[in-house]
Amino acid sequence: MDSWSLSWFLFLGNLLMVSGWPVQENFDIDGGTEQDIFNINEDLHLDLFEGDIKLDGAQDRNSIIGDTYRWPLVIPYVLEDSLGVNAKAVILQAFDRYRLKTCLDFKPWSGEDNYIAFFKGTGCWSSIGNRREGKQQLSIGNNCDRIGTVQHELLHALGFWHEQSRSDRDDYIQIMWNRIKPGREHNFNIHDDKESDFLNVPYDYFSIMHYSKIAFKSGQDPTIITKMAGFEDLIGQRMDFSDYDLQKLNRLYNCSSSLSFMDSCNFELENVCGMIQSSEDKTDWKRVSNVSGGPKTDYSNMGKCKGSGFFMHFNSSSVSEGDTAVMETRMLYPKREFQCLEFYLHNSGSVNDYLNIYVRNYTEDDVSGHRILVKQIKEIPIGIWKLYYIPLKMVNKFRVVFEGLRGSGASSGGLSIDDINLSETQCPEHVWHIRNFEETIEKENGILLSPPFYSPKGYAFQIQFSLKPSTDAQIYLHLVSGGNDDYLKWPCPWQQITMTLLDQNSDIRRRMSNQLSVTTDPFLLDDTKYFWDRPSKVGTQTIYPNGTEYMMNKGYGSSVFISHSRLHSREFIKGNDVYILMTTNDRSDLAQTPDQSNPTSDPNDLCSVVVCENGGMCSVQDGKAECWCPSGEDWWYMGERCEKRGSTRDTIVIAVSSTAAVFVLMLIVTLISVYCTRRRYRQRPNSNIANITLENSFGYLRLAEHLLEQTSIVNKKLSILHAAVLKVLGERTIFTEDPKDLLLASFPLTSLPY
Repeated sequence: MDSWSLSWFLFLGNLLMVSGWPVQENFDIDGGTEQDIFNINEDLHLDLFEGDIKLDGAQDRNSIIGDTYRWPLVIPYVLEDSLGVNAKAVILQAFDRYRLKTCLDFKPWSGEDNYIAFFKGTGCWSSIGNRREGKQQLSIGNNCDRIGTVQHELLHALGFWHEQSRSDRDDYIQIMWNRIKPGREHNFNIHDDKESDFLNVPYDYFSIMHYSKIAFKSGQDPTIITKMAGFEDLIGQRMDFSDYDLQKLNRLYNCSSSLSFMDSCNFELENVCGMIQSSEDKTDWKRVSNVSGGPKTDYSNMGKCKGSGFFMHFNSSSVSEGDTAVMETRMLYPKREFQCLEFYLHNSGSVNDYLNIYVRNYTEDDVSGHRILVKQIKEIPIGIWKLYYIPLKMVNKFRVVFEGLRGSGASSGGLSIDDINLSETQCPEHVWHIRNFEETIEKENGILLSPPFYSPKGYAFQIQFSLKPSTDAQIYLHLVSGGNDDYLKWPCPWQQITMTLLDQNSDIRRRMSNQLSVTTDPFLLDDTKYFWDRPSKVGTQTIYPNGTEYMMNKGYGSSVFISHSRLHSREFIKGNDVYILMTTNDRSDLAQTPDQSNPTSDPNDLCSVVVCENGGMCSVQDGKAECWCPSGEDWWYMGERCEKRGSTRDTIVIAVSSTAAVFVLMLIVTLISVYCTRRRYRQRPNSNIANITLENSFGYLRLAEHLLEQTSIVNKKLSILHAAVLKVLGERTIFTEDPKDLLLASFPLTSLPY
């Protein structure tokens, strides 16, 4: 996140939580009802075994036992063109969850005998286990493009039945047979323990494979009653794997480690996860359970066991200004070229204390490791735990280095760190920290609006999170006006925004975060208008708390994002704080629209017929479409379509070459003139030679003067041309050295929403 976005987040993070905030009408993808897998398939009148399982002729209703129907650890797959862009992207996200929490990986099919073919069929369904029949279909139909749904169907393909079909299920739940829709009773049959292996894992109310309490109901009453009180509203979650789901999956496939997981540390063990202290600093980070100046408790166990739990603390009050405490992780070995570091940080010292994050990079030529500064965290809030994400790009073995530094001013405590996680996953680009959450949720008709955030392409978005005591929590994505709108393509094409309500468990592998992904389909219509068109054209005027006016499009999301019972079942609320993470990705590469051109805001849009090359952007100026060409400090593109490249070096070469060419040309003219003159006058009488020689000398002088004059004129013209080029570039430059990054400084501050 850049500095201006970060300051905007920090300043308005709490101000935007206003009850009764006037927002646009929203498009609810769920229609006000929780759309579980079985509801979707029932509405489509699908008669599948247990609601979402496809049985073939050779398959009976047994669970897989042994290796017969097991997949290899690297599973080939195909994403068929029938899938929508959002569905494809969500499937790829589901693969990353498997990589983070298991040893299973997925690769595009390259001719293997057996593979999974994801396609957009009717409903959400899968077969059980590897059927060893070549192409094995897995359907992700309409409204099935949720990450929990994909994980559920993939678990079927990997060999798992539903949780409530276990042979011991009657010890934990009661099936209300008289409430089941006629003809659907077989979906509640039990698999005998001689046929079904639940791998010695206890019954799991939280399993992602469990039916909800209203599965196949004929009326309004639940069809499943839990025998342990308090779990009835929790069964049937589609957020993420439960701990027991992972135990079973990892046992079935003999996983002893995870692919993209690197490290997790909550400092509960005395070995502090192999952290080492530096001998070159002034003091050490110490493992403590509380600090007199704060914090009074660690973050891992906050709200659970008072007085328990540990964290690492740098006492800045015991050292002088400029002194440091350095702590390093154990040696880490990356498999991918990107990592995400996250941790919670608390400051009870000076407002000027800060934390440096380094990586110590090891190479064959540098076996001691070279420290590289990655991030310097300043202005750390006093008195609260705050979550930080740091993206890394390491390819060699490395350590992460935490350096606390004492700043100026009085200190009564210092810096504290807890719940460190490191994984080879994508860091969220934006973090919305909602404080005093319980007070906000109690407000009737309370609506929370995030600060605006920008995608890497420059589009501006805002999240609405609605909280009402009598209904489920709602979440919607809004496209809003921003400082880059004049230079972007409209309607907004294929930007996927993933909104994640973070489960703040200290171990990233045990989290069950709830997320919703929305992709901006440029062809989606709202009546006669494009839904994701430019906000100034289809949006409604809204006002930020600071009085700045802006335009907001309709929201797109879910009115049943998460229930109150599930909201309190995990660590979504911790220390009365909630985090919503935003990740944005351009998914144009997944769009299968070879026969369609991108729609334009106006059929007569002049830019629709203009193609700017080399990363240029089309803009209409005075009724004429022009290409705004990218440029840097010493290079630029030019021409009507940005088809020509120039640089300072090229200009210098041209100038020098032009000057040299003039000199050479004039020298040739002079030599030819001298030669011709001398030859002509050799044929004249000798008495005239002296006069002719004198006259010719004056001619040479005049020729030399003319040569110098022409050279001066050429240089002046080159200077004027260079100044004109710089002026044009100054007026039309919209990029920095990297043409992909918008130079926000080129836009007046008044054009930005803040």
